[in-house]
This record gives sequence, C-alpha cells and structure tokens, in this order.
Amino acid sequence: MSKAISQVPLAVNEPVNSYVPGSPEVKSLIDTYKKMWAEKVEIPMIINGKEVKTDKKVQLQSPQDHAHDFGFYYQGGMQHVDDAINAALAAKKEWNELGWEQRAAIFLKAADLLAGPYRDVINAATMIGQSKNVHQAEIDSACEFIDFLRFNVEFMTEMYSEQPVSDNGIWNRVEYRPLEGFCFAVTPFNFTAISGNLPTCMAMLGNVVVWKPSDKQVYSAKVIMDVLTEAGLPAGVINMIFTDGKETAEKVLAHPDFAGLHFTGSTKVFQGMWKMIGDNIHNYRTYPRIVGETGGKDFVIAHPSANVEAVATALVRGAFEYQGQKCSAASRAYIPKSLWADVKKVMEAQMATIKIGSPEDPSNFVNAVIDKNSFEKCKGYITRANESSEATVAIGGTCDDSKGWFVHPTVIETTNPQYESMVEEIFGPILSVFVYEDADWKETLKLVDSSSPYSLTGSVFSQDRYAIAEAYKALENASGNFYINDKPTGAVVGQQPFGGGRASGTNDKAGSKMNLLRWTSVRSVKETFVSPKDYKYPYLG
Repeated sequence: MSKAISQVPLAVNEPVNSYVPGSPEVKSLIDTYKKMWAEKVEIPMIINGKEVKTDKKVQLQSPQDHAHDFGFYYQGGMQHVDDAINAALAAKKEWNELGWEQRAAIFLKAADLLAGPYRDVINAATMIGQSKNVHQAEIDSACEFIDFLRFNVEFMTEMYSEQPVSDNGIWNRVEYRPLEGFCFAVTPFNFTAISGNLPTCMAMLGNVVVWKPSDKQVYSAKVIMDVLTEAGLPAGVINMIFTDGKETAEKVLAHPDFAGLHFTGSTKVFQGMWKMIGDNIHNYRTYPRIVGETGGKDFVIAHPSANVEAVATALVRGAFEYQGQKCSAASRAYIPKSLWADVKKVMEAQMATIKIGSPEDPSNFVNAVIDKNSFEKCKGYITRANESSEATVAIGGTCDDSKGWFVHPTVIETTNPQYESMVEEIFGPILSVFVYEDADWKETLKLVDSSSPYSLTGSVFSQDRYAIAEAYKALENASGNFYINDKPTGAVVGQQPFGGGRASGTNDKAGSKMNLLRWTSVRSVKETFVSPKDYKYPYLG
C-alpha cells in the first residue's frame, strides 16, 4: 500500500504538431505512412494478454484505395467472447488491489509513449485505416488520446480526494470502488482517441474490460494495445476482441457479472443494447451503468448581425473536416436571407481551393469516407436533392469511387426546413442549408430546437449580444455542447467536456471527472473513535 499522498504530474493539453510543408514532423509522419502502407499488417485479438488467431482472416482495404490490401485481422467467435469475459474477471481482484498510483503510472507512461515513439505510428495507422489527413490524425489519435490519458489520471486523483466533512469524534470518508463485475466498451471508427478512451478510463479506476472496437478501426486499435502492453498493463485488464456485434452484445449483456456499458456509435445500436440490458435486468449481480454517445444532427444558426466570413469558414471547417464523419460535424445550417448570398459566395471561393485525395498528400483537406455503404448513402442524398423540387445542390455534389470512396464537399440548399437532409443524420461531407427571412429569427430558433431528435452540438453566430442571449436560452436543450461564434466541432479534453442528450446519448461528458464517476461504486465509511456505552440519549434523562 502507498505510504504517501502522491501528487500526479499536472495535466496540460498536448501541443499539436502543425505539420507545415517541409517540416521534419511532416516528413517523419509521411515516411512512416509510406512504410506502413507497403506492409501487410496482421492483427490478432488480445485476450488475457495473449495474441489470439483464428482460421478466419478478414482483409483490410483502405478507404482511399479500395484495391489496396494492407493486411488482415483475425475474426473471433462466441468462445472468444467467453474467454475475454473470463480473463477480465480473473484479473479483477489483483488489478483492483493494485494501488491507484501504480495504475496511474501505467496510463501516464502510455501517454508519453504516444507523445514520443508511437506518435507517427498511431497517426499513420489512423490515416491508412480511417482516411484522416495529417492534421485530423494528429488532433485525434495523438493529441486527444494523450489528453484523455493524462487528464483522466488528474480527474481520478481529484475525485479520490473529494471527501466528506467529519464531526467531533468521527472520521467520515468515501471510497471510490470499481464496479462489481466486468465492463464492456464498444467503440466507433471515427475517432481513435474515443476508441482508446472508453476502455482505458474504466480500467484506470480498477475496472476490467472487454473491448470491441469497430472493424473499420482495427489497425489503430492494434497500436493502442501495443502501447498499453509496453506501458505495463497487466494481462486480462483490457481484452480486445473482433467478433460479430449483435451476437457479442447478446452474450455479454446476458452475463450476470456484466457491470457497465461504455458505448460510442449509432443511436439504433445503442437503443437496441439498452433494451437488451432491460430484458436481462433480473440476471445481473448489480444494476449496470450505461453510458453512451451516439448520433447528431448538429446545427449552425446565424443571426442577421453575424460576420459573413466567420460563418462561412465555420461551415466549411465544421461540415467537411474528416469528411463530415464527426459526431459533432455541422450538418444543418439556418442562414438569414440578408446574408446567404454573401456566405455562399465565400464558401464557394473557399471550397474551390479544397484538395481531395489520399492522406499521403498532406495538402489534401478532404479524404475518403469510410466505406462503400457510406459512399452510397451520401450519393443517394445528393441524387435525391438533384431530383427534388424542394432542394438543389448549391455547391459540390461530385462522387467518385473509381479508386477510393471520395465524396466531394456538398452544400444542399432547401426551401423546406423538414427536408430529409435537414433532419436525418448522414455522416458524410454534406451540409444542408435553410434560408430564413430575417424577421423570422425567433421562429427559426424554435425550428432548430424541434427539427431533430438529436442534441449533441450546435453553434450560434451573432455580433448582437441580445441575440446571443436569446439563442442561448431558446436552444438550452438543443445541444450538449454549445458554441458561440465558433464551429460546432473540436471539443478539447479538459476544456469542453463532450456529450449530448435526447437521442444523442446520456450526456456523461467524456473528458471530464463527471464521466469517471460513472465507473465507480462509492462506499461511505463512518468510523467512531469512542463508541457509546449506553443506549439512552440525553432527552431520556
């Protein structure tokens, strides 16, 4: 046990490499990308600290070149799910009893490994497997993941230090125990940092984890496990499996020792898993914790007083960075009639300079969408807009799958605020715009709030403080992250805790102490130094 009240290193946000043309950083990263691109990677599951290979190999194709096979992963079955659960439960006692400083040291070391020798590797894996450009890979798989690890250690120690007051002769304290059982992390393709954070933040607190990453993100997931292993994570604490999603959920969520679900993905899948948990509620040793971040239909609303260039830039960045595949991406915009012509003109000028192609070329701002299904979905919205009497493709609209899954940044202008692309989640580089009459500002605020079942991110642009205050109040429940005169993307760990409500999730705020508390079960302890020797209270005389 510890014989000191340790102070962990102060968490600060990891500096972002700028990757300016000709810099040593960009040369090093692109050299690593080319080397890894030319290799054939073999990705096993990791169960109880061991590599697990099967007879079923699933080929990996890069989104930016679907003819390029860069390796394969081993697909597991339900026996591997059982093995992962059993390995986690077997590791639980020893991991729980390890001092928090020892656990913290593992994850702080992992952060330093990512900041140093693994930085190019995890960025390149994200670029190859998830088609992110150098900047998007850097702010995600390196910086944000590093921030999650370092800030979560700091949040953990802050949480542990929060203790109740004690009266005379009494010592009160609370103990932040891990959950009783094992936890299940289900992670998405679009952010390597999220994929790393969901299992590690639970493990950091003494929990044991079965982790199922997206099959579109297995390359960077492998790098995450390599880093954690080198950092000293004991066998069985986090077990990474590649198995069928529905069958895995059915098995995991029926287990009596299932204690918590940490999920990022689609709303439909999350709702299905929640229902499974409800159906199995009588089976569990303890009521499971459920934390989920799902879809979004994120808005930007501009007031007539808004700055034209600021609005246009926020829309281009917010809608088209990482091909609109961020949960927080700007997807619907409400622009006043007095500004739209100028906003559109600036957007057209900016979008005309956007380069599209492989992440291997650092000058490409837009890369490929994740797969054929995403490509066809985006293409369908564009085709229907071209054929609709209520919509028109105002900018862009090109789709090219000859080499990779490339959808050019597209702006759909509609006269119907309930048109399909204004209200449905697309998850691609498509922004829909409704132009409103300047006098209809108040009504448009109500429209923003009521048009979507989601409530993840949103922005208001205005130079009028009264208008900002009005939007702030009217859109109180329309987003979990609200931006004033900024794009609705780019939440930074430790600065803007991230999460939304309504159909967007449980709003448990990743990147904050609030999220960590969900993975603890608090025990309250009262110790009386001199115990009473008579049952009678003074009022009895």
